[in-house]
Amino acid sequence: MKAWIGLGSNIGDGPEELSRALEAMAGHPGIRLRGQSSLYDSEPWGEAQQPDFTNAVVVIDTRLTAEGLLKWLLTTERRLGRKRHGQRWGPRVIDLDLLMYEDQIIETPELMVPHPRIRQRAFVLLPLAELNERMAVPGQGMVRELLDQLPEQGVKKLAPNRQKPWLSCGRRLGLDC
Repeated sequence: MKAWIGLGSNIGDGPEELSRALEAMAGHPGIRLRGQSSLYDSEPWGEAQQPDFTNAVVVIDTRLTAEGLLKWLLTTERRLGRKRHGQRWGPRVIDLDLLMYEDQIIETPELMVPHPRIRQRAFVLLPLAELNERMAVPGQGMVRELLDQLPEQGVKKLAPNRQKPWLSCGRRLGLDC
């Protein structure tokens, strides 16, 4: 199954934290990395009194179920140092969100796919558009159309010199950058 994962960090070195998450994905026998977006800087969502985020999206093939993938993502966040303090949308060393799982719409108490706020977030839609702007978000519309409906949100592609850790990680893992 194909899945899209959103990555974010605003504690520590964002590109390095995202690279660590990418390495964890590459090391899982049930996950194969298929592509990655560039890195983006974005203003914080929700609680504004915190550092800007580094964000990206990766596309994977996986043998895991959507529920199994979510469980693995949450476990990996903890392994990489994420601590949930109850503050929603607060600072975090790593955030791994299951954005889409094939063309499925899943609504359970534990999991909503596509991600319930995907259409509101330029820091998700811009990297998705970079990977495939003609892609449809199940039940919501085309990525490019959703992106065109959003107001400016201060999301900018990182300068090439800040992309290097992410890109070298991709090459080390056999991805085309």
